[in-house]
Amino acid sequence: MWIPTDHEKYGVVLVSFRGTVQHGLPLEIGDTVQILEKCEGWFRGNILKNPNVKGIFPSSYIHLKNAHVKNKGQFETIVPVEDSVITEMTSTLRDWGAMWKQLYVKNEGDLFHRLWHVMNEILDLRRQVLVGHLTHDRMRDVKQHITARLDWGNEQLGLDLVPRREFNMVDPDEISVTELYKLMEHRHRKKDTPAVASTHHLFVHVKSLVSANLGEELEVFFHIYDGRESRPLSERFFVKLNKSGLPKSPEKTERQCTLFVDLGSSDLRKDVYIVVHVVRIGRMGAGEKKNLCSVQYRRPFGCAVVSIADLLTADSKDDHLLKVYACNTESEWHQIHENIIKKANSRYNLSGSNTGLAVALQLLHGDIEQLRREYMVLFTRGVSITRKLGFSDVIMPGEMRNDLYITLEKGEFEKGGKSVARNVEITVYVLDIDGQILKTHVAAGSGEPGGDEYHSLVLYHNNSPRWAEQLKLPIPVDMFRGSHVRFEFRHCSTKDKGEKKLFGYSFVPLMQEDGRTLPDGNHELIIHKCEENTSLAECPRYLKLPFSKANLPSNNQTLKGAKESFWITSFLCSTKLTQNGDMLDLLKWRAHPERINDSLSKLKEIDGSEIVKFLQDTLDTLFGILDESSQRYGLKVFDSLVHIINLLQDSKFQHFKPVMDTYIESHFAGALSYRDLIKVLKWYVDRIVDAEIQDHIQQVLKASEYIFKYIIQSRRLFSLATGGQNEEEFRVCIHELFMSIRFFLSQDNKSTSPVAQTQAVFLRTFPAVYGELLKIFAVREVAGFVRETLGSLPTAVHADCLEAVKLQCIAKTVESQLYINPESRCILLPVVLRVLQVHMQEQRDLVMCARIFTSMLSLIKKEENGTAEPVVSEEVELIVESLLGVLLRTILEISNRPQPSGPAMRLQFQDVTGEFVACLLALLRQMSDRHYQQLLQAFSSKDNLRDFLLQIFTVFRILIRPEMFSKDWTVMRLVTNNVIITTVLYLSDALRKNFLNDKFDYKVWDSYFYLSVIFINQPCLQLESFSPSKRKKILEKYGDMRVMMGCEIFSMWQNLGEHKLNFIPAMIGPFLEVTLVPQPDLRNVMIPIFHDMMDWEQRRSGNFKQVEAKLIDKLDSLMSEGKGDETYRELFNSILLKKIERETWRESGISLIATVTRLMERLLDYRDCMKLGEVDGKKIGCTVSLLNFYKTELNKEEMYIRYIHKLYDLHFKAQNYTEASYTLLLYDELLEWSDRPLREFLNYPMQSEWQRKEYLHLTIVQNFDRGKCWENGIILCRELADQYESYYDYRNLSKMRMMEASLYDKIMDQQRLEPEFFRVGFYGKKFPFFLRNKEFVCRGHDYERLEAFQQRMLNEFPHAIAMQHVNQPDQTIYQADAQYLQIYAVTPIPESQDVLQRDGVPDNIKSFYKFNHILRFRYDRPFHKGTKDKENEFKSLWVERTTLTLVQSLPGISRWFEVDKRELVEVSPLENAIEVIENKNLQLRTLITQCQSRQMQNINPLTMCLNGVIDAAVNGGLARYQEAFFAKDYIMNHPEDGEKIGRLRELMFEQAHILEYGLAVHEKFVPQDMRPLHKKLVDQFHLMKSSLGIQEFPAYVRASPVHFTNGSPRTCRNSVPNIISPDGGRGVARRSLPSYPAVNRYSSSSLSSQASNEVSNITGQSESSDEVFNMQPSPSTSSLSSNHSASPNVTSSAPSSARGSPQMAEKHKHSRENACLSPRDRPVSAIFPNPMDPAQRAPPHQIGEATLPRSDPNLSAPDKVRPTPSSWSLDSVKEGAPSFSDSFGKMLCPPVPPRPLYSGSSAKNMRSQSPVSASRSPQKTMVPPFTPSPTECQSTSLVSNSPVLSGSYSSGISSLSRCSVSEASGTELPAGDHLPYPLPPPTTLPNSVSSSSDEPIRRENKTPPPYSVYERNNPRRPVPLPHSLSIPPQADPPALPPKPHQLRTGSMKLDGTSDPRVPRPRPLPRKVSQL
Repeated sequence: MWIPTDHEKYGVVLVSFRGTVQHGLPLEIGDTVQILEKCEGWFRGNILKNPNVKGIFPSSYIHLKNAHVKNKGQFETIVPVEDSVITEMTSTLRDWGAMWKQLYVKNEGDLFHRLWHVMNEILDLRRQVLVGHLTHDRMRDVKQHITARLDWGNEQLGLDLVPRREFNMVDPDEISVTELYKLMEHRHRKKDTPAVASTHHLFVHVKSLVSANLGEELEVFFHIYDGRESRPLSERFFVKLNKSGLPKSPEKTERQCTLFVDLGSSDLRKDVYIVVHVVRIGRMGAGEKKNLCSVQYRRPFGCAVVSIADLLTADSKDDHLLKVYACNTESEWHQIHENIIKKANSRYNLSGSNTGLAVALQLLHGDIEQLRREYMVLFTRGVSITRKLGFSDVIMPGEMRNDLYITLEKGEFEKGGKSVARNVEITVYVLDIDGQILKTHVAAGSGEPGGDEYHSLVLYHNNSPRWAEQLKLPIPVDMFRGSHVRFEFRHCSTKDKGEKKLFGYSFVPLMQEDGRTLPDGNHELIIHKCEENTSLAECPRYLKLPFSKANLPSNNQTLKGAKESFWITSFLCSTKLTQNGDMLDLLKWRAHPERINDSLSKLKEIDGSEIVKFLQDTLDTLFGILDESSQRYGLKVFDSLVHIINLLQDSKFQHFKPVMDTYIESHFAGALSYRDLIKVLKWYVDRIVDAEIQDHIQQVLKASEYIFKYIIQSRRLFSLATGGQNEEEFRVCIHELFMSIRFFLSQDNKSTSPVAQTQAVFLRTFPAVYGELLKIFAVREVAGFVRETLGSLPTAVHADCLEAVKLQCIAKTVESQLYINPESRCILLPVVLRVLQVHMQEQRDLVMCARIFTSMLSLIKKEENGTAEPVVSEEVELIVESLLGVLLRTILEISNRPQPSGPAMRLQFQDVTGEFVACLLALLRQMSDRHYQQLLQAFSSKDNLRDFLLQIFTVFRILIRPEMFSKDWTVMRLVTNNVIITTVLYLSDALRKNFLNDKFDYKVWDSYFYLSVIFINQPCLQLESFSPSKRKKILEKYGDMRVMMGCEIFSMWQNLGEHKLNFIPAMIGPFLEVTLVPQPDLRNVMIPIFHDMMDWEQRRSGNFKQVEAKLIDKLDSLMSEGKGDETYRELFNSILLKKIERETWRESGISLIATVTRLMERLLDYRDCMKLGEVDGKKIGCTVSLLNFYKTELNKEEMYIRYIHKLYDLHFKAQNYTEASYTLLLYDELLEWSDRPLREFLNYPMQSEWQRKEYLHLTIVQNFDRGKCWENGIILCRELADQYESYYDYRNLSKMRMMEASLYDKIMDQQRLEPEFFRVGFYGKKFPFFLRNKEFVCRGHDYERLEAFQQRMLNEFPHAIAMQHVNQPDQTIYQADAQYLQIYAVTPIPESQDVLQRDGVPDNIKSFYKFNHILRFRYDRPFHKGTKDKENEFKSLWVERTTLTLVQSLPGISRWFEVDKRELVEVSPLENAIEVIENKNLQLRTLITQCQSRQMQNINPLTMCLNGVIDAAVNGGLARYQEAFFAKDYIMNHPEDGEKIGRLRELMFEQAHILEYGLAVHEKFVPQDMRPLHKKLVDQFHLMKSSLGIQEFPAYVRASPVHFTNGSPRTCRNSVPNIISPDGGRGVARRSLPSYPAVNRYSSSSLSSQASNEVSNITGQSESSDEVFNMQPSPSTSSLSSNHSASPNVTSSAPSSARGSPQMAEKHKHSRENACLSPRDRPVSAIFPNPMDPAQRAPPHQIGEATLPRSDPNLSAPDKVRPTPSSWSLDSVKEGAPSFSDSFGKMLCPPVPPRPLYSGSSAKNMRSQSPVSASRSPQKTMVPPFTPSPTECQSTSLVSNSPVLSGSYSSGISSLSRCSVSEASGTELPAGDHLPYPLPPPTTLPNSVSSSSDEPIRRENKTPPPYSVYERNNPRRPVPLPHSLSIPPQADPPALPPKPHQLRTGSMKLDGTSDPRVPRPRPLPRKVSQL
């Protein structure tokens, strides 16, 4: 049975548990679990990090830990009972763990590794803490280390700053907000500005001395030397080295390592050096023989110097190799270090080329105790301490030092009867009063222990030696008296014995008879001569002698004139001994009472360090004198006491204040002193007002704190001694003293007066007195003193400095022990509040005001303990009444001030703001219901309440600003928000009660709503962005404050009633922003407000256009910021639709909701596509979709223009220059050539409309130029030129004409690539909305073929599945939760047929019109209808032709556009055969012409083409057609095909005629080695003729000569079609790049018979089967070819057949590639500037859909056939025949019979929705289309291609994708849905023809003959302008009809100007005037 647990509540998992049992809970090692129930060895509970999942687990797997249980029961929570640092470490490490892995993913390796080390370090420290074996100090250090690491990691990872007190996290609810702010600020400053250590230490570790000529022991001396003052700063550190140069005692590290302690910051400069002197112990001369002498001498070796500043940059113990220099002469030894520093190179040199001293040097910073903790190893293994000479900057009480430093400076010696100078050595001894040598008290330096004696250096043959050796004599204080130092001088002989002979001595006593020590400084000692064997053991004998020449009596001239002298320098560093006689006189005042006055006067002249040495003795002396002679010396003693007290204010001696405090508490015994002290103090205070010089009085008042301490302690001692006598007298004295003080404080003086300065001095020290007074007086009594004293200050103070001091006094009062007591607080609070109020109102001393306010509120919090006590409540009431209003004004004032300059000022400004804010929050948090009620009732009028509410709402908005607190202060922000929402809930009642109905105040309500909105939207409340653990903590502590505020907004909104109209539409945007917050509850609360708004707006104005407009405007900006998601879109839609179900305005509401929802879809897609890393294609497509939506559906001009420029930037970045131009044209079209001023907008400056349009024109021309779309640029150039001409700006006109000319040159001279086009279908719900279940046609990149395009699309959509067929998908694919891509190539159908048909137009002009301004594309799929004849499959081979019409022509504002309409046409087998033969005939004509005009470098292409056709015909190619269509059965069954059969027969005869002519040309140019092939062709041709039954050509063939483009005179131009001319016809279908006859896998011919059967010639496969066509539904072109069959999956219908010709010769490949260079451009139809009479222009509809449906060869003119071996597919027909007038003149040629006229139906079963029915009358012209702006299409598309059939369908059969003519030649009107303006009725335009858009077009029997005479009856027809180049009309809507092409002038007549007579419609309202 499961039992709830009582104690087992919390545990840690020890072993992983898989949870395989029923209801098992899987656990991992380390998981923490909450235990709810237990049962027989099992627990039931949950993991803490996932409390929703509960289960069972074995109890043995759990280690139980203690925990507190909150809310015991079903919803209980547990808090582990463990050290808070441990808890923090655990949670922090968990958070870091996830982020640490992300660092690896983001490739931030450096931080990744650093964090890894820190995490491991924290884990190690955590183990130490958990074990619990650490000492208290060590635990403190470990916790400090842990928290430092945690803070570092949080800062590096951008996590929150944790407020801490003593390493433990602080709960913000348990402390005042002001305290919390202080903690945060302290930690923030600590992080920003690390404290600069004032004390520094130098660590030195001697490693070795490296030298080639060692062999003697060495002594190394280190000291720190001040180069500026030329004196040592420290004592010496002494190391002994052995003969190898290594330390003699390696096991004793303290003899190799030292710490030079107590260096001040001023010592770390460049001219402070570490100086090293090296002395050798050995023979006199370094090169002497070893056996000469056994005596050892100390001799100079070398010196090294390093600047201490060089060590500042070293972070660790770097090893240094110091160069050792030797002096050139020994007499310079004493100053060798100075010479090295000064770089006096002539005086020293290197002691050896490789001599160096290896040492480790490191600067350490901080207090010595701190170093002991941080460098424990250093101190435990041993390190000697080397002190500074003298005391450190700060003298610590209790520090014991008694070191006498003596420096052996120099000597002057006589020769002593010798011819050479002496070698003098000094031996130094210290002797006590008894003449005994003090053992171990002579030290050469730290590091080595002291010795009994010291031997100086020996300088060779020098009677004036200078040693400069420093000794340290650490003599105990008690042995100083009577001790002396003796110096013995010996001459060291260099003879064999090497003996040392004594020749004199000197001595110096250490203390004088009066107790003073040897004074510091130089001493010239007398050298007393003596013999070698003189005994100096009897000290008293020589101690009677004089020792110093300075002390000699004046009559002793003998010793004074002696030449021999010895100089030393002494320096005493002692905390107990003094050299000052005045100090000794004062201390011994009883011995000389007559000197007391003198001694007291001289006390001020004594050095402070001497006074603090004897502080207690001095104070005892002073109070002793006062007790005995108070009348006589009272004033002097008081002044001396003041001097000593003020001396302790000095930073050097401030640490002696505790010594004085201890003295007062423990040693002071002056029980009667208080009377005299009060008396003198009052005397001074009474004299203040009258005294002229206030300096001394100010010194007295400065010391008043300690004077009061002495007074109070003295009175306590007296009371203890007398049982409290004279109590009243004492009180009267104190009251009188305070009356005097109040009187002098009440004096009103100018700030410069001495009295004002004295008042300031007193106020500074006054708060320190409170604590002393409390020792005797009651709390209320002291508070009364303070209140009256502070109240006595004049109210109108003239002195600013006094005001500041007064405020400081108040601050110290509030921080004092007195104020903490509630009793005194109620007395002092009014005084404090009054002062604060005045200062804050005047905005003065705000920093100090903030400090006072902070302290006050911190105390209130401490007293609260959860529920407010009455006293606290009263205080809060007082503060609110006095300061809340002024506090709000102050925050507003300082927040609105301009930021002061300078970092320090800025920091101060920020501090003040933050502290006042913390005060406000603390005060509001203390306020209860009663306080709010009193506050609101206190306002005398509604206006005052209104002003207060406006103020507090404004302040709250300031508090919410991101810059209010630092980025990582989340804790502070959450507390702030909690206080704000609590306050707002209180104030909202006041708003409802006082400002509704007839008292409604818009401004207050608006401020309220605005505050609520920004509150909800602030980043620190967006819990979704936080880690789960952080989110959980916030929700547990505060809940989701956004939902609370949202409910409050809704509640307040409902209360507004009819006043809601005041907030429509102003609050729509803010409320929309709130609903976009991803919090479901908040959205459910807030979205219904929009329904309310719609309802009220409907009531007011009958519609809700305002609501719609505002929603749409705001949605764009908010969603582009990343707000909103798909869930929101669905929620918005569902909630509002449900709300409006019963409304009368339901229909219009649904429309609005649908519009907004569709906009959201597009905006979400746009945002997703714009993410970093997305491909440009998606971005562009999405932008186009959104841009069109804004224009067509929303009519939002400004947004439309903004997205135009966003799209332009995308294109420009992607180098889609043509698309960029078309995009910018959209904006250009909105502008007029007017002088209307335009405001600054986007990146455009303020300028006139004319200037902006000019700028746009120039930019667009530049981009058209880059995109090689020069024809479009020319139109704009002309338009600009006309403008310049109209303004007579000939300079710019000239430039524009030159630019235009350069564009013409580029058209003729530069190559352009011909792009391919691909159809792409995007199916499935996973695609973005703008692509979903739509099909597009895409213009490929340069050189991009089907395979590359398909791969690119799959890369862009990596989750998409490529469909392997081209059939339309079914609904399952449409609705699938996946992505499907269907891609195949399509063939463009050119619109500008007249240019393509015209003779003499160069190919590089024609190529532009073939691939630009393309609105329709075609794709062919062969299939068998009916029973398939296995013998001759051509009988049943039909072609399904799909024509795709786009919403906008390519190229345009995008590389891809959506398909607007699909047309399906079925081409019969007979029509297919006609098309194939027509195309092959056209190809033959082209090759023949090229050969004649010498355009071909060799004749191979013609040879192979002839061979293919003739060979196929001989082997049965055309025979299959005869068999299929000329059979009686077929003619009988298809009587309607009579004309077509005749046409097929004519084409077969025509082909034979062309072949005959071609053979004649071939014979003329064929080279000799190919003659046999030519003969074979001729023979086969005769066989072919006979097989066709041709003996003689028919009359109609013979009657007319063959017309070649560049051949015979064009006599029949307008009457007979040019049969062979490539301009004569072009099967517009899917196109390939030019194909060439060559050995290629796509070879084709027209009459081939070598295939295994004819079917293979159709399908491109060797087998015939139905499946062939299912697999290959889209053949490009084909011919009856017997040479090669194409692989079905390889051939694409894209305009290139070169993809399949790897065998091309290199040079031809090169020329082929050059020919392919075509830009990614958009078409411009009207390019030629010769304006023709409209009547002469060809009807633009003539090559229309109804006229020539598919197979007119005149519409299928091939491009150019270059002499490169390539594909022989009939695909090549399209591009194979160039314009024959390319570069050569006309050539006469043998006549070829012309084709007869022919008309007939070309297709059956066409399914079309074409809106135009074209006329066949040549006299009528169609209304030229008004081309809408590209933005009118709703979406764009990507395109790709799929496997298609290409390959060889024998020549007569089909060029399946070539056989159709252009089905829309640019003359169709756009579909009605997309017309931005109404079209005029047909009768309004000349030469117009009516058309019906409803009537389906049937192909059969409506098509004139392909070679109709009408084709040549009209001269060249106009070329329609591309969409975006049409100039927009001027009129505002409703728009006027566009002008027909015939009426256009200027640039619309191809030169850029417009006819002023005809107004131009405008697509958008003229809001653009402002843009």
